[in-house]
Amino acid sequence: MKRWLLLILFVSGIATAAIDVYQFESPEEEQRYRQLIDELRCPKCQNQNLSGSDAAVAKDLKDRAYRLMQEGKSDEEIRAYLVDRYGDFITYRPPFRAGTLLLWLGPLVLLLLVATVLVWRVWRPSATPAPLSAEEQQKLQQLLDDTNDKA
Repeated sequence: MKRWLLLILFVSGIATAAIDVYQFESPEEEQRYRQLIDELRCPKCQNQNLSGSDAAVAKDLKDRAYRLMQEGKSDEEIRAYLVDRYGDFITYRPPFRAGTLLLWLGPLVLLLLVATVLVWRVWRPSATPAPLSAEEQQKLQQLLDDTNDKA
């Protein structure tokens, strides 16, 4: 019985360790913080935002974002700070510039390429076979007759 109690206490301690506790001056400030960490990507988890990640680096970034907010930094300043350190990858909406051109235009180019291939396949003239010559028709008829005789 004591082992189960110890196990439950240990597991519950782990579960509460992942909960972030920050003090905000207003509900609007808390909402702003939540929105900001929802828009930023965890560098370790890659396809998970900071709010959903339990990675150590995500915890550090959430702490950093909280401290920057407490210092009076705007959302844009906080994003710029994190982009300077982690690159455009940290944001789900990277800026439109030469380095991210393929990222922004790649899906459009791929869509246009697929649409072009589909249109070409559907609208191209179908190839109709040339009519058989008299000699070819005679050979075909002979083959058909031989097949019917064997069956």
